[in-house]
Amino acid sequence: RQLRLQSLSLSSRPSRKRRDSFGMLDGLDEDRSSCSTESSAGSGTNGQVYTYPDGKAGMATCEMCGMVGVRDAFYSKTKRFCSVSCSRSYSSNSKKASILARLQGKPPTKKAKVLQKQPLMTKLAAYAQHQASQQAGVKKNVSVEVFDWGRYLGGGDVMGAPVSCFKHVPMGKSWGDIGEGVRVEVPNTDSGLPMKVYWIAGIIKLAGFKALLRYEGFDSDSTRDFWLNLCVPDIHPVGWCAAGGKPLVPPQTILHRFTNWKTFLIKRLTGSKTLPPDFSSKVQESMQFPFKKQMRVEVVDKTHLCRTRVALVEQVIGGRLRLVYEECDDGTDDFWCHMYSPLIHSIGWSRSIGHRFKRSDVSKKLGGQMDAPGQLFAKVIGSWFEDGMKLEAIDPLNLSAICVATVRKVLADGYLMIGIDGSEAADGSDWFCYHSTSPSIFPAGFCEINNIELTPPRGYTNLPFRWFEYLKETKSVAAPVNLFNKNVPNHGFRPGMKLEAVDLMEPRLVCVATVTRIVHRLLRIHFDGWEDEYDQWVDCESPDLYPVGWCQVTGYQLQPPAVNTGNSPE
Repeated sequence: RQLRLQSLSLSSRPSRKRRDSFGMLDGLDEDRSSCSTESSAGSGTNGQVYTYPDGKAGMATCEMCGMVGVRDAFYSKTKRFCSVSCSRSYSSNSKKASILARLQGKPPTKKAKVLQKQPLMTKLAAYAQHQASQQAGVKKNVSVEVFDWGRYLGGGDVMGAPVSCFKHVPMGKSWGDIGEGVRVEVPNTDSGLPMKVYWIAGIIKLAGFKALLRYEGFDSDSTRDFWLNLCVPDIHPVGWCAAGGKPLVPPQTILHRFTNWKTFLIKRLTGSKTLPPDFSSKVQESMQFPFKKQMRVEVVDKTHLCRTRVALVEQVIGGRLRLVYEECDDGTDDFWCHMYSPLIHSIGWSRSIGHRFKRSDVSKKLGGQMDAPGQLFAKVIGSWFEDGMKLEAIDPLNLSAICVATVRKVLADGYLMIGIDGSEAADGSDWFCYHSTSPSIFPAGFCEINNIELTPPRGYTNLPFRWFEYLKETKSVAAPVNLFNKNVPNHGFRPGMKLEAVDLMEPRLVCVATVTRIVHRLLRIHFDGWEDEYDQWVDCESPDLYPVGWCQVTGYQLQPPAVNTGNSPE
């Protein structure tokens, strides 16, 4: 041991670098050159088109996508657009993007400008390459434009919702005691050496999967702080370098501060926490999903929300499913949702509860296709409502609004068909299926009690709206309060927290978003860079919410803010 210590202190053989029990590299006086690291980036897809059923009411043509539909079902007071997404795409602000036009291959309108994003197939090809390289054990850069959360979050003043808020995401239930002060071994980008070396850094701030890190030895100096995703391959617990024979080298900027870095590390690391030794393997295990390609499911028909159709799983990315409707030959008629979404069910679900179902012309399953096992779908039991009961509900076609609604039909197993008062089609084709335990339905008076604007029935003139008078006028009754889900978990969300959220009006898109308001278990989600009218009311346990860094971990494409806001870089 004495001989070994002598050789370390004297550096007698600078040409042969040695590593001690810390993994520290000797011979730091040699020529140094810049040392850069690679980071992997993923890709995904974007864009989702919602359309509406035809009917006998007045017709209108969407000025954005050209779709013809029922005028009453069109969005906005002027009835110029078929959906929120088309209205958004047609924004008069030249900074906005014509997402719908891009997806359909149409030229943008005069008032819209297309986001300079890579084509859908390019992203898919890049993601396939990324997946193949991961399976081969090779980590490579994937050439896809990536939003820089680190620059957006800045020095840590902006909060990110903690991973523990999202039980459905990888590591959501096993994040453990990872928090500020935890030490990790990460690539040292300030080594000046020609090879890849590492150094120890401490977590200053957490934002979802992202951590603001500071190299040991910088103390209160924050000038070299940097953001990294803790679930990427090159983040390790303390001791990993020593176990694997990897070099541990102090940053060149602070090399002069200490002469004995080993003593410094012993003093600094004693009593500190690090990642669990099996952290990396746990991340990989949590990225395994039970849904497989070619599994058959029943999913809501995006053109007729009152019914379901059979669809095939075409892609699984981070637990999100790209479903292609069974009768679609070219794979373009698709729908994105999470595997835990209430919009998908096992084959036979619609028949079992009496829900509307579009029968397929496909008479038999093709080779490789199989019905998704029933155990993959959660069973929910709820209280019983009655036809005609009044309530308040989030409008599935305008998620920023909570509306006056009616139970139109009670199905089996606690499922309900809900209609939005004043805007229903005569044939019930725009009814929507909610479960009686759904956090998206509320008792009459919920909005008034919680100071939320309630959207009255379209055409209702007796304003301001009063529930007592409305029930009397319509000769109806309000659903009893005890039928509703009143459980409010300790979810951990706070106003101002950043996250990644699905734009449910275009559910291929996962966007940079902020929690702006919390009412019991209900979250108001604002999409950064967009007006408040595009906000969404979402449940705190929605599988369409993800922590900062989820897209990077899973290889999904993250949509940046529409315009620069807050700490966003110019």
